[in-house]
Amino acid sequence: MSDGKNPFILIARITVKNGKIEEYLKIADEADKAVNASEPGMIFHNFDSDPSDPHKFVWSEVYRQSSDFLFHANNPPVQEYVKKHGELASYFAIEVYGNISNDVMEKIKSMDIPFTHFKTTRVGYVRKQYF
Repeated sequence: MSDGKNPFILIARITVKNGKIEEYLKIADEADKAVNASEPGMIFHNFDSDPSDPHKFVWSEVYRQSSDFLFHANNPPVQEYVKKHGELASYFAIEVYGNISNDVMEKIKSMDIPFTHFKTTRVGYVRKQYF
């Protein structure tokens, strides 16, 4: 684990139920706009479609530090999105790339969804002027 002061990447993989894509895109757009307005620690937030399956999507998120993820996970518009997600999608899994705090690890584990953590090796860097 880390002290949580470093940026990291989170990938959320989603499969939307048949006939629910437009409805899902609507809730994703609402969540994205709310995150943009309320989460300065979310450096990058994209919702991308899988080129091989129209029902599969990926949230790509870059967090400034672990506390920013904790804010995100507890942000009311995000919690509302997660609630609606359960009605429209059949799959949700998270991958994290980079070191995270124990609090983030415990928060993600408490979600009881598939989770993979790719820990940082000794190879790599962060340009500090951006954070």
